[in-house]
Amino acid sequence: MSSTETPEPLPEATSAPEPNPAPAPTPAAEPAVDPATHRFECRSCGFVYDPAEGVRKLAIEPGTPFVELDPIGFRCPVCRSRVGAFKDIGPRNKPSGFEENLNFGLGVNRLTPGQKNVLIFGGFALAFAFFLSLYSLR
Repeated sequence: MSSTETPEPLPEATSAPEPNPAPAPTPAAEPAVDPATHRFECRSCGFVYDPAEGVRKLAIEPGTPFVELDPIGFRCPVCRSRVGAFKDIGPRNKPSGFEENLNFGLGVNRLTPGQKNVLIFGGFALAFAFFLSLYSLR
């Protein structure tokens, strides 16, 4: 084939035209997290204020966001620290740990703290059951 020759177009198939392919599913974006649902931890004693639970001792109703608490009147129910001693630790179902480490650890790093507790203590219970089953051997 010389450089002046143009390639002949291929004959088009006589089949029905293909419908437009469906757009590829986009990965589900994380839902916008409402800051009113974030938990706050006292840096002095470790008390965690969860808006879903409130604080019965201080007559704070469940569903009261931390930002709506009186910054002058509210104190930690354990150590009496002021609002400034609390830090935002995010929503309840957020995986614990640093964001850059969540992709390591065979997926365990993406588990929430409650799921990690089930995994750890479930493993202990299973190991204990296996240990007790050794007594049935003769």
